[in-house]
Amino acid sequence: MPKNPFACSECHLILPDGIDQCSRCPSAPVSVDWSGYVVVMNPSRSDIANRLNIDKPGSYALKVNIR
Repeated sequence: MPKNPFACSECHLILPDGIDQCSRCPSAPVSVDWSGYVVVMNPSRSDIANRLNIDKPGSYALKVNIR
């Protein structure tokens, strides 16, 4: 069974397999409890990236739950 990757609780970036700390927000907690998935290729032209305050391309979770 594949493991759910970690997502950063601060910037919502979905981290690559085996990574458990966000390089953009090193002090932010990460979680495997997230939902929604969006891939942003060109943040400057994306309405969703603008609404989510995303300024770098990548894969992002829409909601990250921290316990």
